[in-house]
Amino acid sequence: MQRPQKTSQDGCLQRDRLETEEYARACSAVFKEVGRQDGIDLIDKVIDSNNLFRACKKVKANKGAPGIDGMTVDELFGHVSKYLHHLKRKLKDGSYKPLPVKRVEIPKPDGTKRKLGIPCVRDRMVQQAIYQVIGGIIDPKFSESSYGFRPNRNQHQAIKKSIKYYEQGYKVVVDCDLKSYFDTINHQKLMEYLKVFIKDKVILKLIWKFLKSGILENGLTKPTEFGAPQGGVLSPILSNVYLNQLDIELERRGHKFVRFADDFCIYVKSKRAGERVLDSVTKFLEKELKLTVNKTKSKVGSPTKLKFLGFCIHNTSKGTGCRPHHSAKKRFKDKIKYKTRRNRSGSFEDIAKEINQVTVGWINYYGISFMKKFIKEIGMWLNHRLRQLIWKRWKKTKTKYYQLRRLGIPNEEAWKVANSRKGYWRISRSETLQKAIKINTLFKWGIKDLNNLYEQRYSSY
Repeated sequence: MQRPQKTSQDGCLQRDRLETEEYARACSAVFKEVGRQDGIDLIDKVIDSNNLFRACKKVKANKGAPGIDGMTVDELFGHVSKYLHHLKRKLKDGSYKPLPVKRVEIPKPDGTKRKLGIPCVRDRMVQQAIYQVIGGIIDPKFSESSYGFRPNRNQHQAIKKSIKYYEQGYKVVVDCDLKSYFDTINHQKLMEYLKVFIKDKVILKLIWKFLKSGILENGLTKPTEFGAPQGGVLSPILSNVYLNQLDIELERRGHKFVRFADDFCIYVKSKRAGERVLDSVTKFLEKELKLTVNKTKSKVGSPTKLKFLGFCIHNTSKGTGCRPHHSAKKRFKDKIKYKTRRNRSGSFEDIAKEINQVTVGWINYYGISFMKKFIKEIGMWLNHRLRQLIWKRWKKTKTKYYQLRRLGIPNEEAWKVANSRKGYWRISRSETLQKAIKINTLFKWGIKDLNNLYEQRYSSY
């Protein structure tokens, strides 16, 4: 069933032998309370054929790259259908062994790289099948102040909660930054926390195997001593199980807080109180949860200046709301600038589609903010960028003259501008080119109106 793998010399055989011993030590307490939930062993729900094929459908819909065995999502249904009984047996008797994940690095906005671990497609399907069973058991028991990776919860709800705290007088925020959170989760502690929700020992052991499956990097399989690599289906809910301990502690202390995955803020009424909270929470995270707090990035300050999920709180005459942090605005502008660079290839239709993907996505997320002035300014700037791009593409004087005449510019004016030695940017801002390529003309050519996008998004919030 499993395709042969190349492994490091010390990776697989030795790790297999040690895995059982380590698992027994870490989870001995778990197995004392093995029970049944809803009168049925959870593993039986996991290996139910309908559940497995529903998981296949979900994995295929999510697409994604192959893992180390090369199997694609399009091959998954055929593979599972062929080996269904064999797969069920291995999952039921605990002999199923996940393959190592493939290490992939993707750039982050701050210039660093985020490490992902891409499981093979079959392992993704098994993880999805497990999630479909345990998700409904675990999620309802999480804190109301937790919003990340949860059904029917999102960043906008988290921001709305932050605004509510600010309006209640909690105008100082404690922003605690966790260093490489997903890569530093302690496996033994995670299993202790997980046993509170899940009693089925077969599922617990299977999750343990996924945590210990290893990482294939540069041709060698390295053991995973810590962490729940981002890229796995189970990683989000396991990360929430782990930080649920923080939520419990903050609620016990009576703090006002909002958490989205590993990004969380605590709201207090004075800077002095904030500094005390930061110090005590840091000690809890490092001592109890064995996590590392990035002390250079962790701050106490005003939520009108410190960002949370890309937003800052903002006060206007209309009331308290939010605005995009200046770094989010800069990244947005940089993306548009790159898409409208003068020397780029592609038809204008393709360019318009690329720009629309950026603008629609950004406004859908940040459109709940107070930013009417910014949208107007960025819209005008985008129009000039597009005129500059078009003017550069016309190249020859005759082409420029012909196009200007076609767009309704009088003969003498068109000839004068076509022969101008002014730079592309200056010409793009000229009265002539603005008359020739009106805003409505750009809309007809496929560019979406940023002002309309923003008004529709803001009014629906």
